[in-house]
Amino acid sequence: MSDRVYLDWNATTPLRSEARQAMADAWELSGNPSSVHTEGRKARRLVEDARATVAAAVGARPQDVVFCSGGTEANALALTPGLRRGAGQKVERLLVSAIEHASVLAGGRFASEATQTIKVSGAGLVDLDHLRAQLADGPPALVSVMLANNETGAVQPIAEVARIVHEAGGLLHVDAIQAFGKISFDINSMGVDLVTLSAHKVGGPKGVGAVVLAEDVQGLEPLLRGGGQELGRRAGTENVAGIAGFGAATRAAMAALEADSARLRGLKGRLEGGLKLTPGMIVFSEGAPRLPNTTLFTVPGLKAETAVIGFDLAGIAVSSGSACSSGKVQPSHVLDAMGLGRELAQGAVRLSLGWSTSETDIEMALKAWRKLADALLRGQRRNTA
Repeated sequence: MSDRVYLDWNATTPLRSEARQAMADAWELSGNPSSVHTEGRKARRLVEDARATVAAAVGARPQDVVFCSGGTEANALALTPGLRRGAGQKVERLLVSAIEHASVLAGGRFASEATQTIKVSGAGLVDLDHLRAQLADGPPALVSVMLANNETGAVQPIAEVARIVHEAGGLLHVDAIQAFGKISFDINSMGVDLVTLSAHKVGGPKGVGAVVLAEDVQGLEPLLRGGGQELGRRAGTENVAGIAGFGAATRAAMAALEADSARLRGLKGRLEGGLKLTPGMIVFSEGAPRLPNTTLFTVPGLKAETAVIGFDLAGIAVSSGSACSSGKVQPSHVLDAMGLGRELAQGAVRLSLGWSTSETDIEMALKAWRKLADALLRGQRRNTA
């Protein structure tokens, strides 16, 4: 057994034992889920059982769940021009919050000139007045606002966003990938039109995701065309084992959600209490509602790369608040959108907890941080001497 501490659960989660077993069972099946013979029907049953489980977890109908290859494809599929609800108008443009995941900021199938950005506050919450102004200035829009941010953990006021969007004749897509399995939500009570999910954030396998539609949303055009799988909304033979793992992981996550959330919130409080003993400590989005498992922090002068390496050498896996591209570390676009300086953005470190995180793990992380902080403060004193 590894003696390392894993505190990067927002990047991906370990595979749950329930998901591993469900996938192993699925691999024993030889049938194609589109075949009508006995073997095909057994494979189809696994897919449909998982579909019902995912649907129930977010308050949707099974037939409104579209399985795909992961969160990035799910977001690209959801961002479709021409979507409408019932007999309503089709959306013609896209509004995305400035802190969205790169797969949403890419705009799906909307042209760049039909895409606009919604500002956020210093706490990382959507600027509702800016949203209202943008909705009033043009044709019906599809608005995309994530439920919880993957870096800061800030949870958006989605029900209020939905009310504003619908009053303006628009539709709302919510990337709930980071929130799924951490906080409870319901597609209907939030008033959301489309939700996107990913299996590997709840203990399922990588490479499986889903778009979930509200009951009367129409006009979802497939990215992939061919055999007509997923009711014609996503062609290609279903990843039966991956989908079965998604369903099993979802059942396990939902069963433990309330207890895990309370326990993780307590561990996060202990973590942040220890971090705040360091002079100048900043916890991002601290004044906003946040996921129970996520802490993004820095102190002036900290370099995130140095901290991540330091934690790693101490046997602890964490991540920076920056995105790596082509070997270069760029300041977080999330923190930039929140109006924070480049120095703070480049020093952001994220610790994210999960179902197996223990008090010992937190103590080990704090011990490693104290060592890093002491080295940082000593260096600052030398530079000012």
